[in-house]
Amino acid sequence: MIWVALGGALGAALRYLLGLAPWGAFPWDTLLVNGLGCLVIGWVAIRTAPDGAWPLAPHLRQFLMTGVCGGFTTFSVFSLETLALLQDGAWVWGALYVGATLLVALLGAAAGIALARD
Repeated sequence: MIWVALGGALGAALRYLLGLAPWGAFPWDTLLVNGLGCLVIGWVAIRTAPDGAWPLAPHLRQFLMTGVCGGFTTFSVFSLETLALLQDGAWVWGALYVGATLLVALLGAAAGIALARD
């Protein structure tokens, strides 16, 4: 469990640092983080599996997947930001944000898996 906690701390710190950049009013940083996190978790899931190219011990996989990726991605923040857009009357932006987040997350995971299988 300590490995997951350490990975979570690392992922959260990386997320925080990325959020320091001036992104503007639209939550581009959250969209980027979720897409990148999905790409990484897809890649790690394939490459570090017991039959993968770089098999890792279970605790190291949990460090990367549950810890780092879990601390880095921000679906709870995504939900809060979506509600804020909707409550501000920005229905179109809210809908675009939800759609873009789902698309980027799915494409990111698929890209990570595809990259890992090359």
